[in-house]
Amino acid sequence: MKLLYITNGLNGSGGLERVLSIKASYLAEKMGYEVHIVCLNDSHQNLFYDFSPKIHLQSISVFGNPISYVKKYVSGLNKVVSQINPDIVLVCDDGLKAFFLPLLLKTKAKMIYERHVSKTISIGKDAGFLKTISTKFQFTLMNLLAKRYDKFVVLTNENKREWPLQNLEVISNPLSFYPEASATLTTKKVIAVGKQSHQKGYDLLLQAWQKVIAQQPDWQLEIYGKKEPSEGLELQASCLGISLNVQFFDPIKNIEVKYLESSIYVMSSRYEGFGMVLIEAMACGVPCVSFDCPYGPSDIIADGEDGYLVSNGDVDLLAEKLLLLIENDALRIKMGQKAKIAVKRFLPETICQQWDTLFKTLVR
Repeated sequence: MKLLYITNGLNGSGGLERVLSIKASYLAEKMGYEVHIVCLNDSHQNLFYDFSPKIHLQSISVFGNPISYVKKYVSGLNKVVSQINPDIVLVCDDGLKAFFLPLLLKTKAKMIYERHVSKTISIGKDAGFLKTISTKFQFTLMNLLAKRYDKFVVLTNENKREWPLQNLEVISNPLSFYPEASATLTTKKVIAVGKQSHQKGYDLLLQAWQKVIAQQPDWQLEIYGKKEPSEGLELQASCLGISLNVQFFDPIKNIEVKYLESSIYVMSSRYEGFGMVLIEAMACGVPCVSFDCPYGPSDIIADGEDGYLVSNGDVDLLAEKLLLLIENDALRIKMGQKAKIAVKRFLPETICQQWDTLFKTLVR
């Protein structure tokens, strides 16, 4: 069976690229699918993550003013579809243009849309009146066009609440790794992973961390992710007087090593599509403390069992739960052990079997 994935880019260090590298590689290597991926403007080169050599990668060139861009986008994709003649087309693009593809692509293939983020990403921060009206119109258009897909796949049961659709399917992201070793949970390190942005809520995390180190000054917070100077996080850390207890690092490919060196994972996101970092940390035996944001953490963490869920945006409670794990070695170790077991449900062989079943059901 031929699969064609359509996405914007493959060479970034984000969650979508990581997930696609794992999933597409497993489908090609282990399940015998002929997998093609098409992206834009040579972003299939200089890859951050590893993709199976069995996967066929290519890109189309799109540029110019909006009219020129759209023409090149549609004609380029149709040329690729005609050449490959896929059985299933999977669209991994969280932008509005992706919703029009069932109307624009000339194919008899079944079409699946994969939603990797919450609708909340379209709202952003400090949305004014015009932005609110524009966003509502966009959501209405998305809901209407989403019905054109044969299946609309979201990552969590919570995500389903965003979409008034009959063609919904829930398939979670697969784990990137599941090491035999587990973190010792003895280092005085808390880790967070993700690009610096309003979404990730690092401004809130730094406020919580100030409260943590007031009681536990020997502990360090390490944040890995693409840096964004406009977020002003280093300045905020300085103003809070916590610069010696916080370090900001660029993304690294082998983040597994850093999880294994840590004792607690913290996620301060205002919203998520899933929370890939949570299952990665748990696979390393690291207990997590996360805001119960929309959407994802509540599908992953069993509150009080293998980690803690904190009311979204509650800085005081976030600090309190971090301190609880910092100050109780036995609890931290117990939760880490439970986390490593619980997260097995996200192993690639389990998740890709769900995709295999969906594909075969659609083309039956």
